[in-house]
Amino acid sequence: MTSADVTTGTEDSGPGGYAAARLRLLQEKARSGPPRRAALARLTDTWLTGLFTEAAREAGVCAASLIAVGGYGRGELSPRSDLDLLLLHDGSADADAVAALADRIWYPVWDLGLALDHSVRTPVQARRAAGEDLKAHLGLLDARHVAGDPGLTAGLRTAVLADWRDQAPKRLPELAELCRERAARQGELRFLLEPDLKEARGGLRDATALRAVAASWLADAPREGLAEARRVLLDVRDALHLATGRATDRLALQEQDSVAAGLELLDADALLRQVYEAARTVSYASDVTWREVGRVLRSRSARPRLRGLRGGSRPVAQRAPLAEGVVEQEGEVVLALPQALGFARAGGTPIARPESDPVLPLRAAAAAARSGLPLSLHAVRHLAAAVRPLPVPWPAEAREELVMLLGAGEWTVPVWEALEAEGLITRLLPGWERVRCRPQRNPVHTWTVDRHLVETAVRASALTRRVTRPDLLLVAALLHDIGKGWPGDHSVTGEVIARDMAARIGFDAHDVDVVATLVRHHLLLVESATRRDLDDPATIGSVAEAVQSVGTLELLHVLTEADALATGPAAWSSWRGKLVADLVQRVGGVLAGQEPPSPQPAAPGAEHERLAVEAYRTGGPVLALRSRTEGTEPEPVGVELLIAVPDQPGVLPAAAGVLALHRLTVRAAELRVLDLSEAVERGAAVLLLDWRVAAEYGSLPQAARLRADLVRALEGSLDVPSRLAEREAAYPRRRGVPAPPPRVTAVPSASHLATVIEVRAQDAPGLLHRIGRALEGAGVRVRSAHVSTLGANAVDAFYVTGLDGAPLSPEEASRVARTLEAALR
Repeated sequence: MTSADVTTGTEDSGPGGYAAARLRLLQEKARSGPPRRAALARLTDTWLTGLFTEAAREAGVCAASLIAVGGYGRGELSPRSDLDLLLLHDGSADADAVAALADRIWYPVWDLGLALDHSVRTPVQARRAAGEDLKAHLGLLDARHVAGDPGLTAGLRTAVLADWRDQAPKRLPELAELCRERAARQGELRFLLEPDLKEARGGLRDATALRAVAASWLADAPREGLAEARRVLLDVRDALHLATGRATDRLALQEQDSVAAGLELLDADALLRQVYEAARTVSYASDVTWREVGRVLRSRSARPRLRGLRGGSRPVAQRAPLAEGVVEQEGEVVLALPQALGFARAGGTPIARPESDPVLPLRAAAAAARSGLPLSLHAVRHLAAAVRPLPVPWPAEAREELVMLLGAGEWTVPVWEALEAEGLITRLLPGWERVRCRPQRNPVHTWTVDRHLVETAVRASALTRRVTRPDLLLVAALLHDIGKGWPGDHSVTGEVIARDMAARIGFDAHDVDVVATLVRHHLLLVESATRRDLDDPATIGSVAEAVQSVGTLELLHVLTEADALATGPAAWSSWRGKLVADLVQRVGGVLAGQEPPSPQPAAPGAEHERLAVEAYRTGGPVLALRSRTEGTEPEPVGVELLIAVPDQPGVLPAAAGVLALHRLTVRAAELRVLDLSEAVERGAAVLLLDWRVAAEYGSLPQAARLRADLVRALEGSLDVPSRLAEREAAYPRRRGVPAPPPRVTAVPSASHLATVIEVRAQDAPGLLHRIGRALEGAGVRVRSAHVSTLGANAVDAFYVTGLDGAPLSPEEASRVARTLEAALR
């Protein structure tokens, strides 16, 4: 049987023939995308027409038609799509006969295991249902005749469309609210690691809503790229259905590689990037369209009050100047005059002149963002089409307008998106194309790379009062992750790209160096503060050497905070902020010419010393639980748990294991040895563990219970490894993408007092316990530990020495790292 046979239905039209032809069609690799969806709709039409014709004859019903609605009506049948069908009759036939007709159509569909959304109505009933149910009305807008009386179908279509247009002032606000509610539930498709292709904002539902708006004749969506975006989302859904064998719209992580392969894409990242691009197009078209709907509805509601003005003529829209060549009109930012674009009139038609103002796009964007107004779609398109590129390096005015745009706060985002939609950003900053719509696999990140960069600039704009060069801060914020579009360490690559971009933007050599340094070291402060010992002079010295000046340190401090705040809620807390501020203060002192910090650990706080002395005198562990609330926001890590234990082997694995048994998640932790020679007696040492913990669920356990179990664990009467193994075996493993293997490295030159072992692994209950056991088994002492958890990832640093208290040799450090990595695998 040929492909033509599949689409024309020349084979047996019974259920078996249809099922076989359908299967062959879905297995045809040469035909996919719109041709396959159209062929599947035609094949289904042919089969249903046969069912309807025979059933109508047997039931004796003449005035009836079978209508495809919704996605089937649009001819968008994916492999596992529902069949949305309406059996329409004029009401003249007996009710039993109509029911018999319906049964003879529905049951064969169900027998094949196809999902069916069906209804039986007269035209009056169909219109009434549409009037009462917005979703039903939307489905009928795509009604398509399949079989039976075409006049009946045409009459219903005409009536439904007329009703939609008459009721548009009421229906469109309802549809807009429906879209907003759905977006709040499902999120923004272009930023989700497991997006719902249909329901998330920017997905297929929104694309369908734009068709409905166009059908109202009240407004229309920007059409450039919209059909292609819809095709991409449908193609991905087709591949998802074929890969999973299920009617699903959620692009789960574990399915992305197979879906990418089905679409002949390089990998899952290429797939997500394509999906994000399509979703961005749909989202932007939605923003523009709903803004236009609002403008039209407002003008209609104001029209009665304006009747009689100027003899009944249409009132002239007020235009308020915002900047040179830029004005506000009807709540949007538009261009002031054709001449502002360098237009000259020839026969009444605008033509571009070479003396176009190249700074105008940035000037208009900055004016819009500062005013909190959207850029008019027509203005952006005119700018993209007519304005010549900026010279390189940029003139000072262009650089200033870019800084103004980045410093405008939250309104920077929609204005930037408008420029992105018409390709202006990649024209201004050619390296931007690499990060555009690039996914970030780390779930800590809320945004794609490009949106994260803009969000970081937005966060930085609120902190500019803390720096002397806000312009360098904002530009560095925009560029700090620009290297993520290239292979290798994104900070190293990003430094090269940022240097080129900063020079293009017009900064002088000194400022270019500062921006490049900020990009190269944008992770330095937070990584050093949370993974290194701040009492170790090597930590302070290495940061000072990288930063080199107090001014750059000031900028880097604010950039670090803005970057973390723009990453997501798990990336920043007041605890991390205090650690970074402490590090900055110490590094600033060195850069200002103060004496290097003492190699001796800082004196413990009063609470820490009290617990340590009590632990030493009682000979056992002492615990204190206290909630941590800083400012107006509580610590996301829950509570602080202090544990003081006389120095002895096995404290770290025992304490970590007890916390895991009590279902306490360790969000951050520090371990250090306190010397109590002055408070008690010479040689007295106590281990102090400062943990930030949160209960997995339920309430926190009592400190007395934790202490009792810790005593048993240290004595050996509580077998922590066995208990943890039993608990893990009691819960089935969740299905998902396998975690990357752990990585353990010895960090050279990170400390002169100890050897730093850095562990990166998937966070899991008991992870810190296993690390502690492995380090104990390797025959090293943990001098201090710095534990940090970001989302599903744990990044921990352990300062270890040999039993003699000296740093490990390079060979010993490498051996310990290999041993620890093997234990974690």
